[in-house]
Amino acid sequence: MNSDPDPQAAALKALDNYARSMVPVAAIGITVAAYDGERLHLHAPLAPNLNDKGSVFGGSMNSLMTFASWGLVMVRLRLAGLEADVYVADSTAAYRKPLYADLHAEAWIAPGEDWDAFLASFSARGRARIALQSVIRLPEGGVAAEFSGRYAAIAKG
Repeated sequence: MNSDPDPQAAALKALDNYARSMVPVAAIGITVAAYDGERLHLHAPLAPNLNDKGSVFGGSMNSLMTFASWGLVMVRLRLAGLEADVYVADSTAAYRKPLYADLHAEAWIAPGEDWDAFLASFSARGRARIALQSVIRLPEGGVAAEFSGRYAAIAKG
């Protein structure tokens, strides 16, 4: 019987631990909801993220989308057996509609990007960049906010 933990479950648990250990991220209440091999899904409750209008604070949406994309890079690296410091290099966000419910974000690789090429570059050079996208969905369908960002991974040490 194999007693090794499931690598995907271990990667998601590590990401959830990051979310709880970073004070600004912990304040938002981010938790890992799911990962389907392509998209990372995160959740945050409405209550700690309210603005003065009773909707979700834009900064909370941006933080959740930034963390979702960052987290996806961290998960993919970990699943490949690689360790890195991951940084957001640049990003843009657009706020489409107010959100009056819990936050549900998902992140995925941007069109034209390739995980294998990213991982090969990182393995060969100790650094690599990749673009990702993220959204926060409205409960009734549609999008509350959209995000795109480029992330840099740099080997530790």
